[in-house]
Amino acid sequence: MTNEATDHNGTTKSTARVPEVDRKLLEILVCPLTKTTLRYDSAAQELISDKARLAYPIRDGIPIMLPDEARELADGE
Repeated sequence: MTNEATDHNGTTKSTARVPEVDRKLLEILVCPLTKTTLRYDSAAQELISDKARLAYPIRDGIPIMLPDEARELADGE
C-alpha cells in the first residue's frame, strides 16, 4: 500500500503505509514463552514482551509470534 505525499518543493513522493494491527487481536495476544501481556510499539511495528526481553515483529499487519523470529531487547529498551 502506498500514499502520496508532497514535500516542501511541491514534488509528489510515494510513501509506504504500514497496515494497522487489529486492536482486538492485540488485546488477546500474549508472549508464547511467558504467557504475559505484550506492549505494542507502533513506530517499530513490534510486540514487546518485557518479561522475556523479546520484540516480536509485525509484518504486513500480522504479528509473527515465533520466538525464533523475535529479536532480543537491548539494555534500556
